[in-house]
Amino acid sequence: MSGWMSYFTGRKDTREQARDSIVTLRQQLLMIEKKEEHLQKKIEEELKKAKANAATNKRVATAALRQKKAFENELDKLAGTRLTLETQVNAIESANLNAETMLAMKKGADALKSIHSTLKVEKVDQTMDAIREQMDLTNEISDAISNPVGIVNNIDEDELEAELEALEQEELDDRLKGADHVPLHTPASPVGASRERTHAVEEDDEEEQLRQLQAELAM
Repeated sequence: MSGWMSYFTGRKDTREQARDSIVTLRQQLLMIEKKEEHLQKKIEEELKKAKANAATNKRVATAALRQKKAFENELDKLAGTRLTLETQVNAIESANLNAETMLAMKKGADALKSIHSTLKVEKVDQTMDAIREQMDLTNEISDAISNPVGIVNNIDEDELEAELEALEQEELDDRLKGADHVPLHTPASPVGASRERTHAVEEDDEEEQLRQLQAELAM
């Protein structure tokens, strides 16, 4: 618990200790990996020796296989150690990340607390009221400036409506006066129309008879 508390208070020893531990563990992992590579080469060499002497010298081949097995056992132990170290490194890195995150969140919370200690709701409301008051005053000043000097806006809307109706009536009267001077067209009498139709029929008959005579002469 004391380690966590020292981490949150920003003491460098805990943070540096975490970093130093990670560096040391990774160096040890690197050394183990090199040891594993060396053992793997030894195992391959012993296997080649056993194959080369399997038919001609069984004693040498058996010794080589025995040595190969010893190297494999050591390699398995190194693999287990490496897995343990990697798990520890991951745990420290995870804990370190969590601690750094919590430290950042604590600093953020302290900053908010410091800001809100001077920023009260009452003061915010007072400031907003003052802003609204000044905005209202600005609008009043803008309205006063936008009105032309010397012009009084006292127009009677009813008077304007009456004047508009008078203009519409005058326009209608002018149209009616213009309609009185249009000449009236007298429709043709039925008798005259009948005579015109009879005359047209007679002319058509004469033209038809003339065409028939021309046709006969042509024959």
